[in-house]
Amino acid sequence: MKTILATAYAINPYKGSEDGMGWNFVYQIARYQRVIAITRKNNREAIEQFIQEETDEVYQNMTFLYYDLPYWMRFWKKGGRGAMLYFYLWQLCMPIFIWSKRLDFDVAHNLNFHNDWTPSMLWVFGKPFVWGPIGHHPDIPEQFLEVPYGKKEVQKHKRLWWIKQYFWKIDPLLKLTKWKADKVLCMNTSVWDIHPSLKRKSQIMPSVSSEVHQDRRIVTPKFNILSVGRLLPLKGFDITIRAFALFIKKLPKNIQDQVELTIVGSGTHEAFYQQMVQDLGVEENVQFISWIERVELTAIYRQSDVFFFPSHEGAGMVVAEAMSYSLPVLCINNCGPGEFVTEESGIRVPYGSYEATIQAFALQLERLFLDQNLQDRLSEGALARFQNYFDWNVKGEQLCAIYTEVLGTKHKTKTSTTAKL
Repeated sequence: MKTILATAYAINPYKGSEDGMGWNFVYQIARYQRVIAITRKNNREAIEQFIQEETDEVYQNMTFLYYDLPYWMRFWKKGGRGAMLYFYLWQLCMPIFIWSKRLDFDVAHNLNFHNDWTPSMLWVFGKPFVWGPIGHHPDIPEQFLEVPYGKKEVQKHKRLWWIKQYFWKIDPLLKLTKWKADKVLCMNTSVWDIHPSLKRKSQIMPSVSSEVHQDRRIVTPKFNILSVGRLLPLKGFDITIRAFALFIKKLPKNIQDQVELTIVGSGTHEAFYQQMVQDLGVEENVQFISWIERVELTAIYRQSDVFFFPSHEGAGMVVAEAMSYSLPVLCINNCGPGEFVTEESGIRVPYGSYEATIQAFALQLERLFLDQNLQDRLSEGALARFQNYFDWNVKGEQLCAIYTEVLGTKHKTKTSTTAKL
């Protein structure tokens, strides 16, 4: 059994998104290998509490170490403000912490944040180095920000995109990371568009997955549309609401009460979306749930018929989660959810004009509502897609194979070098 050194900035077994992914990746590594996981000190309480509450032999293969920059290097960080700069410095200083602990390991793996524009320094140890899953949110077509949110949101997105461009093209440490990595895990194919040199030593491995659920969908009298996520422009909830309103208003009055949209999540634009629902006159068919217990969310998934997620992002944990409940996914055909969803597991709508895209989504909602056979076929396909691609245990098997591969490649390289000398 080998030892994997994994740096995971965000780990919290009680949370979803980046924190939940960090925990599940470390757990999957530990199913087959010993793992030394280095994370931030603010994650310690949750990790130790969770391990005390649960009984699992896999935990015996886990060792957690907690590291933060000294106060004089982080006094300016407040919550999420400055998180990316802090993460950058955290990665740069990581080797000093590892050397101070005299850690012995076989493979170094930089796990998260899952972005392809900040470097890792784990290559300095000369051990096989795995980087990722890495990726980025794609450039959002301008009209999908300006029409619903205004020019201010467009400028905000452009600033972030320019920052990414700077690091991609100029940062020498990022160039070193790309050169030194033995294996790169890519969230989607857009990474190859930005970093073509990585293609020869990389593979696609979405950062998102979900757990297996024994409970399956429950048939209800209503056509229940579900959307889950943070309520902010990246997630495209404006498209969700506008397309739903267009769809339901085309239905005869006497069957409109058979359709419902449930939006689960909170965020900076919650009030904005609630006002949009009222302005469109569909408040009787839309419910917002800001916060919910996990058990209750499971019940909502089971009672839903389609998962509507027109997000502009490059990932989407909730897509895998929806598929685990055999929900067909309706999404944009982009490099994020659009690459996760197949023709057998959902429906993808390409970008058009803002209004044309909304009309296309409304039409697909109508198709699903009227065609039960289509719903059933896509439901079966969604579950199959999850089982073959998004089950966390599948991810664990993939990681095990990757570590075996890089260890073998490194050994061959050293043997070849020694022979030449």
